Amino acid sequence: MLLGLLFAIIAGTLVGMQNIFNSKVNEKAGSWTTTTLVLGLGFLASFLLGLLFEGGQMFDLQQMKGWYWFSGLLGIGVVAGIVQAIKFLGPTLAISIVLTSQLGFAVLLDSLGWMGLEKVPFTWQQFLGVLVIIAGAIVFKWSEGSEEKVDAVASKLNQKADLS
Repeated sequence: MLLGLLFAIIAGTLVGMQNIFNSKVNEKAGSWTTTTLVLGLGFLASFLLGLLFEGGQMFDLQQMKGWYWFSGLLGIGVVAGIVQAIKFLGPTLAISIVLTSQLGFAVLLDSLGWMGLEKVPFTWQQFLGVLVIIAGAIVFKWSEGSEEKVDAVASKLNQKADLS
């Protein structure tokens, strides 16, 4: 379990960094160019690493269902959607909404046993966990700009104190 936690933390860190890089590329190159670069370079790197670590076994796909071949196409929606969300919402809010959506959908897929997953009973703790994350995203959004408001009030108070 500890190794799984470590990999999850590393993956989350890399995704957060990648999203920032993607949004910067998008500012200069556009959404479809960004998506092409991200997925193209990802394909090249994963292909070369797959050959290095797995060799010819990388192409042994006999046991895989046909519709799984198209799962990589979802990456287009992921990259393009996140790049646009960051453009309109900023990185932290966009990613908090993405993660909330991801968690909610994962709970739904698990509890219904869809897409070949083993059905896991839905619990109130899971529901509460998703609600807490949604509430966190809402609180985060409401708190945006509150620091500037506090600074403005403090500045006005200082001006009044100086006049006294």
